[in-house]
Amino acid sequence: MLVRLMAQRVLPRWRRFMIRVIPALVFIVPLMLPGLLRAAEAQAPIDRHALVTRHHPVLRQFDATNPLSVGNGEFAFTADVTGLQTFPEAFTNTTPLGTLSQWGWHSFPNPEGWSWEKFQHKEFDVFGRKVPYNDVPGNRRTPEINWLRGNPHRLHLGEIGFRLTKADGTPAGTNDLMDPQQTLDLWNGILRSRFRFDSRVVEVQTICHPTRDLLAVRVVSALLGDGRAKIRIRFPYGTGATVTADWTKPEAHTTRAVEFEPGTVEFVRTLDADKYSVRAAWSEGASLEAAGPHEFILKAGEGQDTLEFVCLFAPAPTTDRLPGFDEVKRAATEHWNRFWQTGGAIDLSGSADPRWRELERRIVLSQYLTAIQCSGSLPPQETGLTYNSWEGKFHLEMHWWHAAHFALWDRLPMLERSLGYYRKTLPQAIANAKRQGYTGARWSKMTDPSGIDSPSPVGPFLIWQQPHPIFYAELCYRAKGDRATLEEHREVIFQTAEFMASYAEWDSNRNQFVLGPVLQCAQEIFPKTNTLNPTFELTYWRWGLEKAQEWRERLGMPREPKWDRVLKHLAPLPTEQDKYLFAETATGTYTDRKWTDDHPSVTAALGLLPGPGVDPQVMRRTLDWIWENWNWPDTWGWDYPMLAMCAARVGDPEKAVSALLLDTPKNHYGINGHNYQRPGLTIYLPGNGGVLYAAAMMAAGWDGAPERNAPGFPDNGKWVVRWEGLRRAP
Repeated sequence: MLVRLMAQRVLPRWRRFMIRVIPALVFIVPLMLPGLLRAAEAQAPIDRHALVTRHHPVLRQFDATNPLSVGNGEFAFTADVTGLQTFPEAFTNTTPLGTLSQWGWHSFPNPEGWSWEKFQHKEFDVFGRKVPYNDVPGNRRTPEINWLRGNPHRLHLGEIGFRLTKADGTPAGTNDLMDPQQTLDLWNGILRSRFRFDSRVVEVQTICHPTRDLLAVRVVSALLGDGRAKIRIRFPYGTGATVTADWTKPEAHTTRAVEFEPGTVEFVRTLDADKYSVRAAWSEGASLEAAGPHEFILKAGEGQDTLEFVCLFAPAPTTDRLPGFDEVKRAATEHWNRFWQTGGAIDLSGSADPRWRELERRIVLSQYLTAIQCSGSLPPQETGLTYNSWEGKFHLEMHWWHAAHFALWDRLPMLERSLGYYRKTLPQAIANAKRQGYTGARWSKMTDPSGIDSPSPVGPFLIWQQPHPIFYAELCYRAKGDRATLEEHREVIFQTAEFMASYAEWDSNRNQFVLGPVLQCAQEIFPKTNTLNPTFELTYWRWGLEKAQEWRERLGMPREPKWDRVLKHLAPLPTEQDKYLFAETATGTYTDRKWTDDHPSVTAALGLLPGPGVDPQVMRRTLDWIWENWNWPDTWGWDYPMLAMCAARVGDPEKAVSALLLDTPKNHYGINGHNYQRPGLTIYLPGNGGVLYAAAMMAAGWDGAPERNAPGFPDNGKWVVRWEGLRRAP
C-alpha cells in the first residue's frame, strides 16, 4: 500500500520534471559540448610526438640564414643544406658554420707577457676610496687590450663538407644544387638532407652522439662511386672573430695524420701551445688522401654508392673504440626520444588564438637549441657552440637566460652541469673582490674557463650577475630539498652574499646602504660614474641577501648580522610620477621621455624576480608606460620574455603573450628557431632560454600566482594551455 502511494505521488512529478528538463538539455548540451571536450582533452596526456614533430625545421632551398645544428651540450656541428659544411663561404656574413666544443679553446702567443695582473687598472673614487677596475676608456683597442680580450677564444675544431665536382671537372657552387630538402628530425636527433647534383640524388644523415663529441655521417649517392662526390676534412687556425676560423695562416699550426689501422686515422692538431685530436673511421672500401697541410679527402671505393664515417673530437688522442654509424644513430634516437618524453611540455594546439602555433614553435625549437648549445659544463657564449661572439667569451650575466629554464622544465641536471664552474673559479672571484678592497667573491662578466674578467668600458662594472649563483642554487634546492644540495652550494652562496654586503656602501647622509656609483646597471646606457640605486639591482640585492640568510637557517646556522644590517637599511626603490625609475639617478624618465633605449630592465624586479619590496600596482603602471613609449629596435632578445614575466606577475596575461610575440627586429625567430639580433649577431640564445623560462612560468605559475590553470595566459576562452612536467617559478 505504501509503495503504491509513493508511486502515485512521485512518478507524476518525475514525468513532469523530465518533460521540462529534456528539451532544455537538448538545447544546452550542444552548447556545452565543446567546452566539455576541451576540458576532457586538457586532462589527457599530451601527445608529445605530435607536439614535437609538427615543428621540425624544414629547408627547401639553399638558405644562408638558417643553418641547422646537431649537438649534445658539450659539442655541436652546424651544417648547410647539404648536411655538411660544404659551402662555408656563403655563411661568412650570416651564421658561420662551426664545429665547437666546451673544451676547445685556443690562445695566440703572448711574447709581451700581458696578463690580467699586470694590466694598468684605472682607479675610481668610491665613497672616498680608490677602487681599481680593468676599464677601457673610450673603448680604445691597444695590442694589450686586444690580446687580453681575445684570449683564450673558442676554437673551430674542423670543417667537414662535400667536394662536389661537375662533369667538366669544375667545383660545384650553391646554384648547382637542385631540389634541396633538409629536415631536422627533432624527435630522433637526425639531420636529414637530400639534393640533386648533375641529375644525381645525394642523401645524407648527420648525427651527433649524445654523450661523446662525435659526429656520424651516412651518404648515399651514385656520385660517390664515380668520384664526383667526396668528403673534405680541413682544419683552420684559431681566432676570436665571428667567423671562428682563420684559413690564412697555414704555417701557424700543424696537422699530423697517424694511421693506426686501415679505415682509421688520428689527426693530431697543434696550434701554438694548444693541442687536440680528431679520430676518424670510415666504411670499408673508402680511402683517405692528403690534399694539403691541413686538408684531407675521403673518397668511397669505385662503384660504391654508400659512405659512412665518424669523427671523434677530443682534447687528447684516445684509443677508445669508435662506434659505427648505426650505433650512433641508435644512441641518438634513444636519447632524443627520452628527452622529449620526459621533462616539461606545453601544448597550445587547442587554442583559438591564431598566435598559438608560432609561440608553440618557438617553445619547442628553443628546447632543442638550448639542449645542444647551452647545457654543457661551462656557461655558454651568446652564440653557443655555433660560432664566436665577443671574442669567443661567455657572459656570466647571460648565464641566467641561457640555463635557468632547465630547472622549471624539470631538466635540472642540464643546469647543474655548468654550476661546477662557480665552485672551480671561486678563488678567482675572491681575488677579484680582494683586489678592489671588498670581501667575498665578485663574479666576472665577460670571461672564460679561468674566471678572469676581460677589459671593457662596461663589463667590469656590471653587478647584476652577482646574485645569479644564489638563484641557481635556490632552483636546485626547490627541486631536491636535501642536505646534500645545501652543502654543495653553501660556499659559493656565502662568498657571493659576503661580496654583495661588502659592495653596498653606507651613505651617512642618508643613513642608508646604496648601490653605486661606480656601477653599470643592466640597462647599460647610464654613465657608470654617477649611476645610483638601479631598481632591478636593488631588488636583486634584497632577494639574494635574504635567500642567503635562509640558506644559513636551513643549515642550522645563525643569520649573518652584517647581511641583515644591509637588508634593513638598503635604499628604497626609486620612483617618479608613481612609477619606478630605472635608477635613482635616471630622473626625467617620465617627464621628458628620457632613457628609453636598451633593456627595460626595471621590469625584471617583478618578473625575473618575485619582487621583494616591489608594489605590483606601481610596477604595472611602469610596464604600461614602457609598452607605449619604448624604443623597441634598441632592445635585445631577452627583453621580451622579461616583459612577459613582469606582465604575468602584475596580472596582465594578454600583454604577457603579446610581449613574447612582439613584432620587433630583435624578436624574430628563424626557421631554425634562432633569435636574430643584427648582422654579426644572427643568433642569440638568451632569447631562446628566456622564452622557455617565461612560458613555463606562465603555464605552471609562480609562488603567489592566481590558483588557476596557466595563470600567465589570458583566461578569455581563446587559449587552451595543456602542460605537464613543469615546475613553479620562484
